[in-house]
Amino acid sequence: MCDGEQEYKWSLRFTYSEELSPGQLNVICSHPNYKEIPYNEQFEINIYYRRKTEAFRALGRILGATVHPNPTGAVEGIVCFKEEAQFETMGLMVDCSRGGVLLVESVCFLLRACALMGFNMIQLYTEDTYEVEGEPFFGYLRGGYSQRELSTIDDYADDFGIEVIPCIQTLGHLGQILQWPRFSTLRDTGEVLLTRSEETLEFIEKMIKSASAPLRSKRIHIGMDEAHGLGEGRFKQIYGSQEGTRIFIEHLQKVNDICKRLGLQPMIWSDSMLFSLAANNNSLNGYYDYNVNPATDQVVETISKGMELVFWDYYHTNSTIYAHKIQQHRELGCYNPWVAGGNWTWNRFWCALPFTFESTQACLQAAKDKTIGVSNVISTIWGDEGNECDIYSALPGLVYFAQHCYSKDYQIDVDLVKRNFAGICGGDLDDFVFASKIDEPSLDDSEPRVNFPSNMSKWLLWEDPFYSFLSPQYSGYDLEQHYAIISDYLFKAIQKKNASPLNTRLQLPYLIANVLMLKCHLRERMIEAYRSGQRDVLYELVTTRLGKLREEVDRLWRYHRSIWMKTNKPFGWEVLELRYGGLRTRLTTMYERIMEYLDLKANGVSPDGTDFTEGIPEFEVDLTCVYEHSKTNVMLDYFRVSTPSRPG
Repeated sequence: MCDGEQEYKWSLRFTYSEELSPGQLNVICSHPNYKEIPYNEQFEINIYYRRKTEAFRALGRILGATVHPNPTGAVEGIVCFKEEAQFETMGLMVDCSRGGVLLVESVCFLLRACALMGFNMIQLYTEDTYEVEGEPFFGYLRGGYSQRELSTIDDYADDFGIEVIPCIQTLGHLGQILQWPRFSTLRDTGEVLLTRSEETLEFIEKMIKSASAPLRSKRIHIGMDEAHGLGEGRFKQIYGSQEGTRIFIEHLQKVNDICKRLGLQPMIWSDSMLFSLAANNNSLNGYYDYNVNPATDQVVETISKGMELVFWDYYHTNSTIYAHKIQQHRELGCYNPWVAGGNWTWNRFWCALPFTFESTQACLQAAKDKTIGVSNVISTIWGDEGNECDIYSALPGLVYFAQHCYSKDYQIDVDLVKRNFAGICGGDLDDFVFASKIDEPSLDDSEPRVNFPSNMSKWLLWEDPFYSFLSPQYSGYDLEQHYAIISDYLFKAIQKKNASPLNTRLQLPYLIANVLMLKCHLRERMIEAYRSGQRDVLYELVTTRLGKLREEVDRLWRYHRSIWMKTNKPFGWEVLELRYGGLRTRLTTMYERIMEYLDLKANGVSPDGTDFTEGIPEFEVDLTCVYEHSKTNVMLDYFRVSTPSRPG
């Protein structure tokens, strides 16, 4: 390793030790200071481990120490240390169903990084993005993994001591296949399978076999979450109206039987069908309702037959809420529930890292309480709304999660997180966190509640530029200045790519900031000029600022496409490209209509020779705040912000 101009040699030795318990590691150095080594000796680092997982974890920490060593050369606590995993399983789940199916090479990158962090499990969430033999419309044109690709991933993961668990859906979230005529007989609703159907059960068995066959693991995640409308579609027409929990439990038992027959241990998400159904409320409020306890005799009997529950909560920053829900799972007969936290990557361009850190800390504080009894934890990366987010922006969240998993303390060493991120991933943590400012959340922390960090940069980018109907949300904010500051900071951070090569991924939020400092307040400036009759000012705005905005949108589109193709399979990019295409076209229309207005206003007559009196109707409308009292703290999807009109 290099410390300034001086180069030092560190010799590493890995030793398997049965004296250690699984999860423990011990790193011992030959000398207390690597800078004070006698001429005829060498600095040796001895890594003692019981599981392969901890051996790689130790290596990851040492890599961090090489990037940010103690300037005095002292090694205690930095190169010389002991650690113990707080859980049996420390896993990662990656969404490969919202358009972005990771390339095998990208999965392997994540596996290497996760191994160095200390993870020992990964799940690739695949609703329809895996191969089912003889079913061409299963994952049709979606870029699903072949059996060979999954086997390659499994082999690579096994080298690092990482278990790959199949993660699929066997009830809801299957709209991608149910849209095709081939699967019309399996449809209850547009998203939910028809339960109590032998044809459905036969197909589910085929799915389970296909997902599990290429992998070593004998565990499988069968989903079962958010099956909204269960029993309300074709099921109701065929079997009549029946209580939702009863339908769900019956289906769960049958799928459980399939898994047991195939020698697989199933797990399910515990939300909608167990808690929300019991609350008669399919929203998150139903899932998190303190007063709801679904522990009926029928439910407890089903869970006690071996079905594992995965409790997920990505929204709270108070550990008491997590502890309460974990206890409710125990009352269901699931005495050792899995607990899943979230990296806030969905419905946005960049991971909301500050909120990710807060919710992760609250989640793992509760999970580490030995009186609660949690052995398995998962950090999730979801991609709702098209997987627009750069998955690499979640890496700081994974390092943070992993540090909690290897620390008994409720408050972890942030400097160690920074070192590990630099050594394992090659990025500057402070710069990645700063990039989260493109969404500028302003959460109300007055009481614990369900929180959604704002995705402001997303709705600012995709909102129609001519109407800019969400601009009252940021009335009083100077977003031009806000994004100019972000742009300037990220430009400088990207220049540190020699020392921090992963900082090149900051190009995405940098380009977004460049677009938004031009797009925000543009309509406001134009209307002011239009209504006051300052045609020269309006002309200047159109030819300079609007023209520059169109160029910057093109730069962003091309860069976003390039990192997508380097990270994901090409399938699914068309969804985002249509969004960029719509924005570019609307900007062109805006430019041409205003220029036409200015030309006609100057000439005084329209092309047909009649007197010109018409203005710009889009600029005649006064806007009203849509989400009162929320300001910029809203999380909106593309279809809500791209037009004020509902299609159809």
